Amino acid sequence: MSDSRLSAHDVVLGYGDRIIVDRLSTEIPTGRITTIIGPNGCGKSTLLRALARLLKPRGGHVYLDGKSISKFRTRDVARVLGMLPQAPTAPEGITVADLVAKGRHPHQSWVRQWSGDDESEVAAALNLTGMSEFADRPIDQLSGGQRQRAWISMALAQGTDILLLDEPTTYLDLAHAVDVLDLVDQLQSDMGRTIVMVLHDLNLAVRYSDHLVVMKDGAIVATGEPADLVTPELLREVFGLEAQVVADPVAGKPLIVPIGTRRAAPAKPNGMRRVAAVNV
Repeated sequence: MSDSRLSAHDVVLGYGDRIIVDRLSTEIPTGRITTIIGPNGCGKSTLLRALARLLKPRGGHVYLDGKSISKFRTRDVARVLGMLPQAPTAPEGITVADLVAKGRHPHQSWVRQWSGDDESEVAAALNLTGMSEFADRPIDQLSGGQRQRAWISMALAQGTDILLLDEPTTYLDLAHAVDVLDLVDQLQSDMGRTIVMVLHDLNLAVRYSDHLVVMKDGAIVATGEPADLVTPELLREVFGLEAQVVADPVAGKPLIVPIGTRRAAPAKPNGMRRVAAVNV
């Protein structure tokens, strides 16, 4: 019996008359970072929305702790599983502290109002993400990277063991993207969170993941550790990308070097070649 807390079994997902995912099954490793990758339109975000119970399957089931997620009350799901959507929006003028405090709403009720424990959770989330000094600043006055940290702070204040992130590096430059993913890595390594992400940058996905789910045309092509999956053959089959795969000199994981139409570029005077980000 699998010890996975979150899984999908034969799920059928779609919008309107269009089926995006047909009879897909996968298990999310507990206490690890899983990243879903694949070409645009292959169903990555659709699957993530189903895992978060934001999209009801037309067939099959998503299971949380061995029980169909549809059987849980919304508040109970929100106490276990947090979801950060792609490009979230906040009310105009809301401060970082007020945004993060919204993460405590699943723990509120008419018999349990705001408490010192809630205040402590918000303070801890702000401290962990390095956002304490921005607590009183309006969200719309922050940089892109700071805004993402504020949203992640809100998800942390929610106090969930499972965190789903849909394109957490969207619209961020490389330095801020690495900063946000370093934080995600810290959440997993220091706090044992189970994290599921959707990323477009393949090299960032490989570097920051323990487990990959590779999708194409609404189906899973492969799952497993990056070192076992990322090959020129897989990149060609799934992404139509001609590339070499070498060892990342920093992380020791596979590093994808696109060949593209130019095939081999001449070496730079310092012996370095230009390695582009691989976005799909």
